[in-house]
Amino acid sequence: MTTQEMTYREAIVTALQEEMRRDARTLIMGEDIGPSGGPFKTCQGLYEEFGGQRVRDTPIAETGFVGAALGLALTGFRPIVEIMFADFLGVCFDQIVNSIAKHRFMSGGQVAVPLVIRAIGGAGQRFGPQHSTTAESWFLSVPGLTIACPSTPADAYGMLKFAIRADNPVLLLEHKALLGTKGPVAVGRDELVPLDGARVVRRGRDATIVASLAMVGRALGAAHLLSTDGIEVEIIDLRVLRTMNLECVFESVRRTNLLVTVEEQAQLGGWGAEVVTQVVHEAFDYLDAPPERICLPEYPVPYSPPLEDGVIPSAERIAAAVRSLLKD
Repeated sequence: MTTQEMTYREAIVTALQEEMRRDARTLIMGEDIGPSGGPFKTCQGLYEEFGGQRVRDTPIAETGFVGAALGLALTGFRPIVEIMFADFLGVCFDQIVNSIAKHRFMSGGQVAVPLVIRAIGGAGQRFGPQHSTTAESWFLSVPGLTIACPSTPADAYGMLKFAIRADNPVLLLEHKALLGTKGPVAVGRDELVPLDGARVVRRGRDATIVASLAMVGRALGAAHLLSTDGIEVEIIDLRVLRTMNLECVFESVRRTNLLVTVEEQAQLGGWGAEVVTQVVHEAFDYLDAPPERICLPEYPVPYSPPLEDGVIPSAERIAAAVRSLLKD
């Protein structure tokens, strides 16, 4: 095992390479992932090493190839599906919700569904309203799915390896704006990053901020701004949406007495509502003010660069919300 500095994109490619070398039953399917290495280069080099049988370029037919991946999973393979844009998860929604998530239940636990769906989403890259969704909460109410949201190269690497070896379906949401970010990754380790819930990434005493994907970085930016005024916030990376393990959030709120959630999606139906509900249930007496939710506005992400930048939660907006709660 060695620790290497690598990008989020490189961490994904490395995890795929290692797991495909480890198990010949593992293969990957998706649009333009063959010789071109994928639209975001998250499959670079796989076609050259493993060939067209295990790196399958598919038609633009998500329902078809996601359904084919289920068939492969049921017959002894360990398929990985790459969805070019998370927005396109809507195209294969029925396969995921009505077949993949339910199959093990409907068989009385007699069959496993070792299937990973990787979906690349998120705003900030000028892809317009139909290609900028994170899709985080679309599948939140579906039993049978694990939903993971890595925000660092280390988690992108470890979570993907864990997901590939799991015997139940995992939806792994990756963020376009994170692909070039760098961080240390312990490569080649066999102790994988378990999909076991939220993690504290910055300690603080004055307020708790829970964020996911690219919003973790924005929250850390807000923490830097606030620290110049002597305000120290605790930042928690949600990491796993389903099934949520929020014990570290409860413990944090019991100390800081304030809660802010930050998500890159509209407020209605967002995961922030579930976090707030559970915190109110477990730590209501510790809250000094109603929790604050920072989200996208109630319209799609605009293409216009100034408008897009304006709707994505910023470090300044998060810091302002914390200051407002501290004044109340």
